[in-house]
Amino acid sequence: MTGAGDKTYDVVIVGGGIIGSAIAHFLARDDGFSGSVAVIEADPTYEFATTPRSVASIRQQFTTEVNVRISQFGIDFFRAANETFGLDADIGLKEPGYLLLADTGGSEAHRARVDWQRSVDADIAWLEPAELAERFPWLAADEIAGASLGLSGEGWIDPHALLHLFIGSAKAGGVDYISGEVVDLETSGMSIDTVVLADGRRLVAGQVVNAAGKFADRIATMAGIDIPVEPRKRCVFAFDCREKDAIGLTPLVITANGVAFRREGPVFITCVSPPEDRDPVTVDFEVEHWQFEDIIWPEIARLVPAFEAIKVSNFWACHYAFNTFDQNAILGPHPSVKNLLLANGFSGHGLQQAPAVGRGIAELIVHGGYRSLDLSDLGYDRITRNRPHIEGNVY
Repeated sequence: MTGAGDKTYDVVIVGGGIIGSAIAHFLARDDGFSGSVAVIEADPTYEFATTPRSVASIRQQFTTEVNVRISQFGIDFFRAANETFGLDADIGLKEPGYLLLADTGGSEAHRARVDWQRSVDADIAWLEPAELAERFPWLAADEIAGASLGLSGEGWIDPHALLHLFIGSAKAGGVDYISGEVVDLETSGMSIDTVVLADGRRLVAGQVVNAAGKFADRIATMAGIDIPVEPRKRCVFAFDCREKDAIGLTPLVITANGVAFRREGPVFITCVSPPEDRDPVTVDFEVEHWQFEDIIWPEIARLVPAFEAIKVSNFWACHYAFNTFDQNAILGPHPSVKNLLLANGFSGHGLQQAPAVGRGIAELIVHGGYRSLDLSDLGYDRITRNRPHIEGNVY
């Protein structure tokens, strides 16, 4: 029920992290849209947000075309940050590539994936052990059956910088950012009428976007629906290495066992997705040091001899909005709530997919369909039909 003090918006975006702010940015810049937009963010300092705590990487080495195309748009967007946000915009883009290592059992399938990636215009090369040894002498190439390397279009950025450029652009375009926690979605029939905040404020909404990241399932439940998204903790460790100058700038390396590491300024950072039986649903920030001691260090020391003598200098935790159905994003309308759009379940790929998803969701709102890149393979209907969109390269 609408009250006299309620404020009305054409679009209310729940979640002001990288996905919600990317959507707001593209709405504000769409010449075909003149409506009002509010972004609700429960953590306006972003102290506990996933985006600033992420490894902030982008790759094209996926196994489904929609994910490759999303990343191709993303890298073009990152490269053109100065054109989009102004000449002083600096997102710290570096493109040393991803280096995905293969073991003997998986090398044939890995190489076939590279051939397919090249067929969809991804700039990926396959390296035999001798080529690895020549290009990356710090690797124990005799422990590796081969590897794929992104020659361009892969790397990482400064996540904090990109987030605040999106926010600044959205605000400059008239988007209201509201600090508050959503505690209820009032519905009538098949639509959401009002977004209710913890302090009692009520926002009447024409359309609602669930971009709530690790809390996406809570927002969905308020709308009376279920989505297969839950928060999973990921721990990142920074370490120093005495031989770092000899190693220099690395690609983002992912071993055949899923351990990732790369150079970050004067240190290296590393992480791994824990085994399923040790990966509970949680929103706590307690760092799981056993991951480094039991999984990460033995693996990277085996593959990089210089890492046998390293010292952890920092560590932190963040969260994946983990899609338990197929680890891919869930995008677009929900069939049971006609004015609700989903942008959830990125499973660690949110930052790199934010530009294409932001543009795509904005196109759905303004034009009623995707215009630039068809993201319908990632729609909710695949869950209804029990047809997962399987991505082979999820880390």
